[in-house]
Amino acid sequence: MAGNEHDARKPGPQHEQTDVDVWAIGRFVIALIAVVAVCMVLLFGAFHYLQTNSGGVPKVANEHVNPGKLPPNPRLEIAPVQELQQIRDAEQKALDSYGWVDRKNGVVRIPVSRAIDLLAQRGLPSRASAPASVETGVSIPAESGLGPKMLPPGGPLSGDSK
Repeated sequence: MAGNEHDARKPGPQHEQTDVDVWAIGRFVIALIAVVAVCMVLLFGAFHYLQTNSGGVPKVANEHVNPGKLPPNPRLEIAPVQELQQIRDAEQKALDSYGWVDRKNGVVRIPVSRAIDLLAQRGLPSRASAPASVETGVSIPAESGLGPKMLPPGGPLSGDSK
């Protein structure tokens, strides 16, 4: 038997000596480390270049910042829960108070509860008479979705004229 082959008669732990080329794996690891090192050098070089040469764009980080000046809209909410509560309070105040909507044209706002009371007293407006289109045979939906009939049988293109 050759020296590299497995000898089943020899006791103790043994391994295959011909399956794995350790030198090939070592060369791969060395090449991988070299490629990673070159990439890191190129990356740091690119970062340094971009930091020193901004390409005509002013550096925002080095400019003087006015802490009192707000950024342009839309801005992030600082306290969303409190801001939502303020919005709801303002809406509720508008719903529960009197106020002018259009003073020039005499349009006012009244509280919702008062508007409900007025509607209950006066009722909703309704038509006094049937619409003019009833004479032509076409009904206009009033209370239901489509009314009894929209067009005469056959439709407008059937050629049937009465």
